[in-house]
Amino acid sequence: MSGFKNPTPTVSEDPNAVRFGFTRQSENWNGRFAMIGFLSVVLIEAFSGQGFLHFWGIL
Repeated sequence: MSGFKNPTPTVSEDPNAVRFGFTRQSENWNGRFAMIGFLSVVLIEAFSGQGFLHFWGIL
């Protein structure tokens, strides 16, 4: 019986699954949203010709 594996895990190990809390899946989604945010800031600065904070009128 030492070589027996459970064929159905209780927690989904799919990296694209939406799970709440401090899980590997939530860290993947957090990293993806951070990449989208960073790219958005770079594109705003490239197309507007001014910095992100100036674009939104903060500075």
